[in-house]
Amino acid sequence: MKIVSIVGARPQFIKCAPLSQELRKRHEEILVHTGQHYDPEMSGLFFEELRIPHPAYNLGVGSGTHGWQTGEMLKRVEGVLLQEEPEMVIVYGDTNSTLAGALAAAKLHVPIAHVEAGLRSFDRRMPEEINRVLTDHLSALLLCPTETALLNLKREGITEGVHLSGDVMVDALLQHHRHALEQARILERLGLHEREYLVLTLHRPSNTDSRDRLLGILRAIGDAKRKVVFPVHPRTAVRMKEYGPSEKLRGEIITTAPLGYLEMLRLLSGAEKCLTDSGGVQKEAYILGIPCITLRDSTEWVETLADGWNVLAGTDRARILEAIAAPPPAGERRPLFGGEGAARRMAEAIDRFLSSRA
Repeated sequence: MKIVSIVGARPQFIKCAPLSQELRKRHEEILVHTGQHYDPEMSGLFFEELRIPHPAYNLGVGSGTHGWQTGEMLKRVEGVLLQEEPEMVIVYGDTNSTLAGALAAAKLHVPIAHVEAGLRSFDRRMPEEINRVLTDHLSALLLCPTETALLNLKREGITEGVHLSGDVMVDALLQHHRHALEQARILERLGLHEREYLVLTLHRPSNTDSRDRLLGILRAIGDAKRKVVFPVHPRTAVRMKEYGPSEKLRGEIITTAPLGYLEMLRLLSGAEKCLTDSGGVQKEAYILGIPCITLRDSTEWVETLADGWNVLAGTDRARILEAIAAPPPAGERRPLFGGEGAARRMAEAIDRFLSSRA
């Protein structure tokens, strides 16, 4: 059967790679790239490293306000669906690409499968939270990474079509981790040694679009007087140039261009700790056993907070410095995200759903 998969941002490329391999054993998959992330470092390199099939459509939407971007994607995705007439649309995660794909499919009465369904931060100020909730309530097949996600859907009255599949990012990480350790030379290039540096990522508008928040985070991290590697997201780079924080950076903060999947995986796996406002990096850090400091006041990955491997520091200087200085967690990590095989379990659930409709 024909399935349209919609991606547009770095985390979606990672999630798509293992599932696409499984889908193409059974179905005709049409991959649609909305163009939400269009920089070579944020898009093309990921397709190459993860061996993702070349998209059949690249909609080239690019950046814009949330309303404009989502509307433009909705319009262009609808055109693809009208032309292709798929039996199912698959969307990933919580970006504007996710919501636009779900809305376009729902209005054409095409069943939607949502990969990474059921996540909730319970913070409606986050655009991603709105995207998650709406997409879940539009979807016919909800593929949940964790027990908590399953429970969140039940609380909202969503019980049909719900499956505990595990997290497909575990598949991607396990498939590529050894290759990253063997091939990626990021540590050598930057003169780094294992467990002697921190990793920082910042990209959310709530942090980057506020001069006080962005500069406050960078000053606090600089005050820790630790070696910090900071791959700078394109949006963050624009804001840093606008605000001029390069003159105010303290400590030993090493900035780099955005990294590909393998280099970022190598960098993260060798770090002492990471600081991030990314949902995906929180999860990757937990899987790799790297303590995480989340530069947000809430997280959709609430399970990672329970045993101390993830700490919510927000943008408060004292909390950030305390979290950096704290000893590593003493407890063992739980297998929150399931083991390898999530992509296969998802593909099997999709098969059963499509067979029942046929």
